[in-house]
Amino acid sequence: MKNKQLTKAAPTKLESRSLTLTWLSLKVFIAHYRHAPLQAGAILLGIALAVTLLIGVKATNDNAVRSYSDATELLSQRADVLLTPPLGKNSLNESVYFALRTAGLSQSLAVVNGKISGKNGQFWQLEGSDLIAALTLQQSRNSASSETSPTSSPQINDLPLAELLSGAPTVIMSQSLAAKVAPDGKLILENSSLDVISIDDSFGLGSAILADISLAQQLLNMQGQLSYIAMFSERADLPQLKSQLDALGITPQKASFSQQDQGQALVALTRSFHLNLNAMSMLAFVVGLFIAYNGVRYSLMKRQKLLVQLLQQGIERRALMTALMLELVLLVVIGSSLGFISGLQLSHWLQPMVAMTLEQMYGAHLLPGIWQWTWLFEAIALTLAAALAACLPLYRDLTRQALAQGANRYQQMQAHRKTHSIQFASACGLLGIAALLFPFSQSYNISLVLLGIVTIAIPLLLPQLLHWGVSALMPLARTGLWQYLLAETRELIAPLSLAMMAILLALSANVSMNTLVGSFEQTLRTWLETRLHADLYIRPPSQRIDTIQTQLMHDTRVSGLYQQWQIEAELSLPASAENASEQTIPVSLLSRDDYSVRHTSALKESLPTLWQSYFNAHVILVSEPLALKYQLKLGDNVSLNALAKTGNSQAIIGGIYYDHGNTRNEVIISQPLWQQAQLPLLPISLAASFHGDKQGSKITETALDQLQVELAAELGLSQAQIYSQTKIKTQAIAMFKRTFSITLVLNSLTLIVAAIGLFSACLMLTQARQAPLARLYSLGVSRNALRGMVFMQMLIVVLITCLLAMPTGALLGYLLINKITLQAFGWTIKMIWDWQAYGHAILIALATCTLAVLLPLYWQTRKPLVASLQQETL
Repeated sequence: MKNKQLTKAAPTKLESRSLTLTWLSLKVFIAHYRHAPLQAGAILLGIALAVTLLIGVKATNDNAVRSYSDATELLSQRADVLLTPPLGKNSLNESVYFALRTAGLSQSLAVVNGKISGKNGQFWQLEGSDLIAALTLQQSRNSASSETSPTSSPQINDLPLAELLSGAPTVIMSQSLAAKVAPDGKLILENSSLDVISIDDSFGLGSAILADISLAQQLLNMQGQLSYIAMFSERADLPQLKSQLDALGITPQKASFSQQDQGQALVALTRSFHLNLNAMSMLAFVVGLFIAYNGVRYSLMKRQKLLVQLLQQGIERRALMTALMLELVLLVVIGSSLGFISGLQLSHWLQPMVAMTLEQMYGAHLLPGIWQWTWLFEAIALTLAAALAACLPLYRDLTRQALAQGANRYQQMQAHRKTHSIQFASACGLLGIAALLFPFSQSYNISLVLLGIVTIAIPLLLPQLLHWGVSALMPLARTGLWQYLLAETRELIAPLSLAMMAILLALSANVSMNTLVGSFEQTLRTWLETRLHADLYIRPPSQRIDTIQTQLMHDTRVSGLYQQWQIEAELSLPASAENASEQTIPVSLLSRDDYSVRHTSALKESLPTLWQSYFNAHVILVSEPLALKYQLKLGDNVSLNALAKTGNSQAIIGGIYYDHGNTRNEVIISQPLWQQAQLPLLPISLAASFHGDKQGSKITETALDQLQVELAAELGLSQAQIYSQTKIKTQAIAMFKRTFSITLVLNSLTLIVAAIGLFSACLMLTQARQAPLARLYSLGVSRNALRGMVFMQMLIVVLITCLLAMPTGALLGYLLINKITLQAFGWTIKMIWDWQAYGHAILIALATCTLAVLLPLYWQTRKPLVASLQQETL
């Protein structure tokens, strides 16, 4: 009986002893960090920086996607059905809305929206709606939701209804927007001074300006017209709603019936944009983890003697391993928490840039940002998984080392060289796989995965290439201190390799992104030179365009008048092997005058007989993004619903034209075909060229500016409705730069993270080498010679890394331009080098290296020689 009790008690006692040993080991490690806070700081810094960028982009992306799915009609709820203008019309007669309300269909909302000019030619998105109907719908939604769960959404009583419905010139903005553009409560739109009422951001206005529908119709010159009617119904009741509309005589000739998709189309449209941001954040995350892992490895190398001593004192290997893992978990939790807090602040800074990009490119409005605790737990889990995967082999090797020796220097160096050889072979294998698969990749998702493989392979090449590079310099060095310098540099590659891999990754990404942005900007400028041929571009109100067109035709100063027509239509693709059924695509259908089409369509490819058949047959031009997205080719037969009245809706693709910076699907047809299809006769915009001072000469910029002012007065237009060619180019380039600002910011942050990692690694390594440097000083090497030697060692490693970053960055840039951007956005870009940007990135790396080396050297010169000699060597 006693033996059985002893048998049960023995495991409990062993477990208690193991826990005690683990706790004692952990206390020793904590005490070590108290004496060496730089090591703990380096690890925490890497983790915090990695999580900061990860959380910053995740919060921004999640908020954007939530905005798509939660977006509602302003001050109302999400519409299930939209009644839009009939085919060929730009607006909807408000009598349709009156018919709905009279018939008792109160679950409907009239909306007017459009761009309106403000001060300095700036345009704003104005939304006008039937406020009483909108707020009634919101109240019904709130009362319905409160039966199941309490709601914290803003209430109708919070709005100044009396002022809004009194007919006074008053608009509503979110508090955040009003604080930026109307801090004094006044806003100038269409030369009218409006009072601004700011409401809480939780109403979901975003960057839109809201007004009562009567005021919006007046400002937008849409009296008696609507942009669309939003209708609200249960999904199961939609067939019944369609029947009610048919019974009221609301046929497709009066209004088009379109069912909403709960934001899925916008999610799909912006997927590539968010995917690119996620890729950038993951790159920064990996760079941060490199820094953290470098700190962990350095700390363990410094504690190697301590670990052996603990094993010699009787600490079990299992207890030691558990203590090391607990230490890592503690560091990850602290670092991730710090990164989470700074990541939320980063997201707060990034939100305006992302909101501007999404609004300009996709017309999406972002709601106020929120944050979730789950992001912290996700960050901790991801960081911990990556850290354990990286550190477990290192922990296992250290806890299994022999007790009779602290470390065998030669064996360590041999192990490092073997690891570097394996890394190099793995990298070559990964690059070979990517090279084989890239030609067959037709989707940007697959291309992005392959780009990730290339990105992982690039830093794995570095340690072996650094070893070969330094070895190649050995025969060139003089005997003495120079030989020692290179020999020691070769030994420093192992402890420096991770920091250099991080800086290589960041430099390569920086080079590639600068190549992409610089190439796109130059391509856009060249395309604009081709696309814009007139001196002034005019977009008058629709009801005055006929009068203004007549005035310009009889103006003797005008040398050429050009028109553009546009409606929304649907393009149908026949069934194919990829799609079993016919595919319908919403498109913007355009038509231009003959001269504009011939001379400004930047054709990518065309049929040999394009211009002979374009003006006489059913031949169309499609934009490059549309052609790439749906794999359209020259000679393909497609169907356009807008051509139904010609008796034949079929058309042949005769050409594909470049459409840089535009994400919409566009199709161009000839003016004879447009008229044959009985589409709107009046253009939506006009363009005009003017005579210069001399016969046949072009008008000067100064004369054009003066003419623009005169023309605005003569035609009764605001100057914001007349654009010069120069102004359009300037605004296009400015919009392009704002669009890529978020990417460039993330790219710069990644480089800064890597630079901090390089600084941290150089600082720790130089401190660890105080004893060898002190020995050289005691042997007669001057301090200046020592400083020069250490700086030269770091300079050699950094320069080799920077030289490698040029071809690897060029490779990533080539893949970004010719695969990712082409497949994601449909834009062909000519690759152009930006040597100034590359030099700037290299200077950052060199400056960081210089600072990291000089600081510890300065500190060392202030310490007694004996103290430096007593320092533990690496």
